[in-house]
Amino acid sequence: MTQLPDTAAPPAPPVQPPPRTPAQPPGAAPGGGRREAWREAAVRVRRAARTEPGRLRIIGAALALAVVVFGAAAAWQSADRYASADAVVSRGQTVKDTADLYGALADADTQAATGFLAGATEPASVQGAYRDDIARAAGLLSDVAENTEPGSRSADLIAGITRQLPVYTGLIERARAENRRGLPLGGAYLRYANDRMTRPGGILPDAEALYEEESGQLRAESGDAQTWPYAALALGVLALVALAAAQRRNYRHTHRVFNRGLLTATAACTAAVLWLVAAQAVGGLGLDNADRHGQRSLTALNAARINALKARADESLTLVSRGSVVAADGRTDKYEVDFGAKTKALAAELDRARALAAGTGGAGPVTDAVAAVTTWQERHRRGSADGAAGRFQDARDALDGPGATSEQAFDDVNTGIARAIGYEQREFTTSARDGRGALTLVWLGAALLAVLAAVSAILGVGRRLSEFR
Repeated sequence: MTQLPDTAAPPAPPVQPPPRTPAQPPGAAPGGGRREAWREAAVRVRRAARTEPGRLRIIGAALALAVVVFGAAAAWQSADRYASADAVVSRGQTVKDTADLYGALADADTQAATGFLAGATEPASVQGAYRDDIARAAGLLSDVAENTEPGSRSADLIAGITRQLPVYTGLIERARAENRRGLPLGGAYLRYANDRMTRPGGILPDAEALYEEESGQLRAESGDAQTWPYAALALGVLALVALAAAQRRNYRHTHRVFNRGLLTATAACTAAVLWLVAAQAVGGLGLDNADRHGQRSLTALNAARINALKARADESLTLVSRGSVVAADGRTDKYEVDFGAKTKALAAELDRARALAAGTGGAGPVTDAVAAVTTWQERHRRGSADGAAGRFQDARDALDGPGATSEQAFDDVNTGIARAIGYEQREFTTSARDGRGALTLVWLGAALLAVLAAVSAILGVGRRLSEFR
């Protein structure tokens, strides 16, 4: 028997290791990342919703979330309204300071012209009034600057006034020095100083722009404080609807009329909504009164005071220039034309202020100021006629000094306006503080009531859950 030769068995193929799955990053859900995690959470919620205890847990969480979101919105919007109301009170003082700043600067310019007309020897009373006005203006500039945001337009205007004021006072001192020496150059320096004070971009236009800027900020803050918190109120109504639906469901399943926890939550949420409505209504009423019966009258009265001061400065410069400065027509005295325009605007603003103050304690002073304007215009016409006829001493006697003069009529106008401003400022401050007071601590009350409502809702649902154990 023939034996076949042995043959070697072929080698086995190498075994390939199974492919590796990449490691999952820490915190990621296997097989689908965040979408898979959300999907699994949704599955768990659906499973929980198939049982009554699971449904109760979902209802409790939803109620607590709704109430907490309402409380957060109410606290945020209430705090915002209170901050705006507080800004109205503080801004009101700033607006008053800017109006007083303009008055001090304009009166200083008037006093400088009045003293110049007295001749080489300027009355000490006029010099003292001028220095007091400049010192008061410097103090008011400092006060307003402290309450102004750096980089704002108000800050730029204050910087411009501060930069120009020393130049103006230097020109006035030079005019006085030349006047004491009996040189006509003093009148030129005085007119140049007045030009620095009144020209576009000068001291008084910047002071007037500062007043308007702060008044605009005041109106904006008052509007913000009076805006109703609609988002918070809507969320409060939704929370109440959810609580009512939960209690109705509880009654249908248990035939129990009240659930103490849900009832307490409803009461707390209702109290928060009512407090929010009442506070906003009362606060808005106070701030509206501050605007309607205070700030609007103050705006008209301050505009009247500005025009009165401008008119008085023009009247004095009419005597200083003696017709050497003509208007655009090339014939009429410029300062005479400006005086007519300013007194016309003054009368219009006083009429508006009288209409706004009708039936209040501020009507009397405004009426007195209106009568004084008529007297002022009559006396000015007589003095202006004397000046046009070349009787400059008679014109000066008619326009300056005590007695039946334009200066005395101007003082009566200024006094009436000042009394009316004092009354309206008190009305504004009182109403604004009342409005701010109504909004005090509403944010804290809303937050605490919301927390109480959320806890009570959870406890009320928890009481029902305990029946399944």
